[in-house]
Amino acid sequence: VQLQASGGGLVQAGGSLRLSCAASGRAFGSYSMGWFRQGPGKEREFVAAISWTGAVTKFADSVKGRFAISRDDAKNTVYLQMNSLKPEDSAVYYCAGRLGLAPGGYLSSPAEYDYWGQGTLVTVSS
Repeated sequence: VQLQASGGGLVQAGGSLRLSCAASGRAFGSYSMGWFRQGPGKEREFVAAISWTGAVTKFADSVKGRFAISRDDAKNTVYLQMNSLKPEDSAVYYCAGRLGLAPGGYLSSPAEYDYWGQGTLVTVSS
């Protein structure tokens, strides 16, 4: 599967953005998906994940209550809705996919994902 992330941009603190990750290839509905981010000079960190069933989601503590993850398998797309954005949310955001997990499975380690999108830049101004 190939992944294409989009939707990044410049937003003021307190604003919202919705990132999209479009997948090409077959069997997208069988992929567990995740979002990660990487700020300048920082390691890639987990943001959110969703199981392939869509029934289970997981968030980093830093974004819990502000971000939401969802998927539309008919459109081969996973979304990251980001609300109440803070300057510390500024980073390049990446989507990732992994096949073969249990129905409620999700992953929070970047090393466990097999497929990655190219990243989309989010900048939150104060």
